[in-house]
Amino acid sequence: MTDIDIRIEGRAGRITLTRDKALNALTWDMVRAIEDALIRWYDDATVALVIIDAAGQKAFCAGGDIAEMYATGTAGDFGYGRRFWRDEYRLNAMIAGYAKPIAALVQGFVMGGGVGIGCHASHRIVCDTTRIALPECGIGLVPDVGSSLLLARAPGRLGEYLGLTGDRMDAGDAIHAGFADVMVPQDQWPVLIDSLCATGDPNSITQASLPAPQSKLAAWQGDIDRVFAAPDLAAIRSQPDAVPSAPIAHALDLMDRNAPLSMACAMQIIRTVRDDPTIHTSLAHEFRFTFRSMEKADFLEGIRAAIIDRDHNPAWRHRDWNVPADDITAMTAPLGPNALYPEHHT
Repeated sequence: MTDIDIRIEGRAGRITLTRDKALNALTWDMVRAIEDALIRWYDDATVALVIIDAAGQKAFCAGGDIAEMYATGTAGDFGYGRRFWRDEYRLNAMIAGYAKPIAALVQGFVMGGGVGIGCHASHRIVCDTTRIALPECGIGLVPDVGSSLLLARAPGRLGEYLGLTGDRMDAGDAIHAGFADVMVPQDQWPVLIDSLCATGDPNSITQASLPAPQSKLAAWQGDIDRVFAAPDLAAIRSQPDAVPSAPIAHALDLMDRNAPLSMACAMQIIRTVRDDPTIHTSLAHEFRFTFRSMEKADFLEGIRAAIIDRDHNPAWRHRDWNVPADDITAMTAPLGPNALYPEHHT
């Protein structure tokens, strides 16, 4: 497969995304290839750790390849997307719970599906160019691939902020928010990878790392915690301040582009997962939304506006942030026999 390079080098199983002209967006075949490799290496005593990286400078992985989802979904076939998500989420859970160390080296854009394969690894390495984001609410989806677990665990109300705005995190922000562990300059990655392959020992990652850069989100934490503790989406906008602080004005500007139904459901999912922060809980609740997203939410319209027609003028189902509770429940209720896991898991 030309989209991915899977091999063993020394003590390391290596997975390199090589679809750099498409910003290493994940195809279904890539998802299955990564899963197959991790299954093979699980019982392979010669593989001490796994390294996931990507070719090119622009992106580690800018998300999932959603063109086929749009084509099938607009034709009334919702099964393709549902099967893709099932397989992708199974991979996310496997990475999160893998018995051997996984080192993910993420540069450039890391969005959506890229978060799913990069930010659940046991050793998450960022650099100067790293920009991590969850922009799913902008295409009528919710932050998924287990990202609601990362958002639920983020300090204070950063989870709500990052999930509802889709704002981009640099290296310092990503470490502060818990999406990454260490900063290693990208020009030192080849030496680090050689060391990991030679020794099979992830301790060399710590030795190569620099102190975490300053985080703008850390400086904004007070404002974010105050505003994003609001009980619902509409209450975020109706804050008592006549003039919102710069961080909140920035947040509101980003949120104005997003689907209200997606933001309202994302807020509920993040808060639900915060009460039971496991990878299976997060994926199960995300799947409730994604399973219904083409038929009953704004996903197809969001893709049309952003990717297909590129008019950036989506006609969302809700015109304002007063999303009825019944509409949120309809998207987040248990799926019964269609659930990702038996419903007692959730």
